[in-house]
Amino acid sequence: MSAEGLRMLPSKHDPAETLERLEAAILRHGFKIAARIDHQAMAAAVGIELRPAVVVMFGNPQAGAPTLQTAPTLAIDLPLKVLIWQDEKGATNVAYNDATWLLARHGLADLAIVEIMNEVMANISGEAVS
Repeated sequence: MSAEGLRMLPSKHDPAETLERLEAAILRHGFKIAARIDHQAMAAAVGIELRPAVVVMFGNPQAGAPTLQTAPTLAIDLPLKVLIWQDEKGATNVAYNDATWLLARHGLADLAIVEIMNEVMANISGEAVS
């Protein structure tokens, strides 16, 4: 499975542990968790069975707000997001938007923040899956 602009990693852990590890890494890196969207729980509430799929949204207003001043449309893609899901074989996976793709979408591909965002997302996701 692949999707344009996404970076995907396999996790060594089940979805619940991967989520715990991800949220701990987010906080350790100085970000605030804005929301957790549990697609499996929402599906179950209407009688639909779905494998685990959780999106964690997080950010740091000191870092994000100045970029939003430059490109207000970036607000549709912020806060940052990481998806944890279990595939049909029972493997746990993590995905997040590649910063190069994400910022290019809003005309910001040449900013130094691209490399910083990619590094931060790789570090946080790497801590969750390893």
